[in-house]
Amino acid sequence: MQATTQLIHSIPVDPLTGAISVPIYQTSTFVQEAPGVNKGYDYARSGNPTRATLENLIAQLEGGHTGIAFGSGLAAIDAILKLLQTGDEIIAVDDIYGGAFRLFEQVYKKFGINVHYVDTTDPEAVFNALTPNTRLIWIETPTNPTLKITDIQAIARIAGRHRCLLCVDNTFASPALQQPLSLGADLVIHSGTKYLGGHSDLIAGLVVTKEKELGDRIKFLQNASGGILGPFDSWLLIRGIETLHLRIRQHGASAYAIAAFLQDHPAVDKVFYPGLPTHPGHDIAARQAKGFGGIVSFTLHDNTEEAAKNFVTSTGLFKLAESLGGIKSLISHPATMTHKSIPAEKRKAAGVADSLIRLSTGLEDTEDLLDDLRQALDKVKVPRPVGRAAVPVGTAAQPVGHALIPG
Repeated sequence: MQATTQLIHSIPVDPLTGAISVPIYQTSTFVQEAPGVNKGYDYARSGNPTRATLENLIAQLEGGHTGIAFGSGLAAIDAILKLLQTGDEIIAVDDIYGGAFRLFEQVYKKFGINVHYVDTTDPEAVFNALTPNTRLIWIETPTNPTLKITDIQAIARIAGRHRCLLCVDNTFASPALQQPLSLGADLVIHSGTKYLGGHSDLIAGLVVTKEKELGDRIKFLQNASGGILGPFDSWLLIRGIETLHLRIRQHGASAYAIAAFLQDHPAVDKVFYPGLPTHPGHDIAARQAKGFGGIVSFTLHDNTEEAAKNFVTSTGLFKLAESLGGIKSLISHPATMTHKSIPAEKRKAAGVADSLIRLSTGLEDTEDLLDDLRQALDKVKVPRPVGRAAVPVGTAAQPVGHALIPG
């Protein structure tokens, strides 16, 4: 059975009424027949049937054992960090989501948990950063926002030999394109707010573990700390996941067309998109994923914050907003938005320049999105650079077919 068919039919029909949509169990508690004798649920913080359906669904999508749903992506990250103790160390990707950096540095550092930030695209750099106290390796692939690609299998081998956990933030790829657990990761995390929800109408976080024992530990932390996802948002997330594979196809197709267009525009300096054959991580991305996703980042030749701000306020269809992965296209300026909590020197060292702009392609017609970018770029006056060539849309080099999910 193909992945899309399996996904749709793994969402159960309600056994009580036959409802084809998962019911929203909007209740705080459950009546018991006797103390400790119940129908599987006693209190909604500990378990809820709607949330349980979502947790089982994401575990299946990622090929893992246990899924755990939280009230936000950061709440999910927080639960994983609670597996550690004072003196433990983390190796994390240098081009890291700003919220994760803030949590690492401003919350957990004071508890004696230190983080070493390295370029995880270089397995040797990860190996050299290991210490006897390393307990967790944290990677994003593709990264946010420069879309670096890390070889998950290579890092998994390092983590396995050192007996530390490997967690992969799979938000940008989604399980429709990439399944890190099958490549050796121990944990996968998602901001369900993004591609899984897909409609910019909820906040959610998800963790999937490869093994039951680790899943039980995080499930305990979910209940003990109480950062659960409510039943209505769980239902919204299930509904979003139902169309994930279809949405990802269009996101990826538009993203490639946009990346190819930007690559040859005189106002653009660098384009970051792993689907382009010129991307340094292209071959790894093609090997470990089924497509390249819907995010494109780029820098302007006018490498100033002012130029970037002028550009992100000049688009019409691309709406200036935090977040990504929704049906409407979004644009952001990471240096002053998603990554503003990272010190400038660290941010720039990781490749997040002042003029870097991040695009999240939605489900609008691709030509309309290109027209929107074209009119905004026409306002950026720079000389045309010499010796740059585009990869024309529709040529043999275009990996659009790769971005489509079989079946």
